[in-house]
Amino acid sequence: MNEKQQLLRKIKQYDFTLKELNLYLDTHPNCRRGLAMFEKYKGLRNKCISEYTERFGPLTPEQNNDGKHWDWIDDPWPWERR
Repeated sequence: MNEKQQLLRKIKQYDFTLKELNLYLDTHPNCRRGLAMFEKYKGLRNKCISEYTERFGPLTPEQNNDGKHWDWIDDPWPWERR
């Protein structure tokens, strides 16, 4: 697995963790430990997304990095990837 795939895998893992914490916090809204964990993993996810975007380009259109070029289209589309 190359670095790009590893970073994307980490982002997906953090997404899963945040979704699970979201569900937990929906039923335990005052749990300080749950809230702290949510903030921790949100920060880790954001850090990974920033690193991924800087190194490999945007994951979503709103992460376009260049004010002079629409870099969202620079990578292959999902159906073009092998």
